[in-house]
Amino acid sequence: MALKASSIKVGDVHEEVVCHDLSRTQIVQYAGSSGDYNPLHTDEVFATKIAGYPTAFAHGMLSMGLTGKMLTNWLGDGRLTKYGVRFVSQVFPGDTLTARATVKEIRHENGGPVVDLEVSTVNQEGKEVVTGSASARLDP
Repeated sequence: MALKASSIKVGDVHEEVVCHDLSRTQIVQYAGSSGDYNPLHTDEVFATKIAGYPTAFAHGMLSMGLTGKMLTNWLGDGRLTKYGVRFVSQVFPGDTLTARATVKEIRHENGGPVVDLEVSTVNQEGKEVVTGSASARLDP
């Protein structure tokens, strides 16, 4: 069921846990589905001994996709008209991610209501890993 413009206001916040205890298996599965086999994400020895990270870490696009899951769960499928993020910090195995959308503006475009959102995802320590914005069509 799609979100209605009449049911939200500027300043409203929607929050959802989008991943609990991210596993290495999930990261490798994402590598397979995306075709991105960069060893930073899949090879522990490369990530730690050569690149100097504490461990292999998730793809930024996996974090973006999980954040987008929160948006479509809340707004409804096929509603997003714009979505962009910046990857602020790595996401590591074991992380739990919580995505949040804040209503910045509700406006009319092409004869219908559109909501503009500020988007942020944090890990279990409250550290921001993704920041961005989105816009979506709403029902009246």
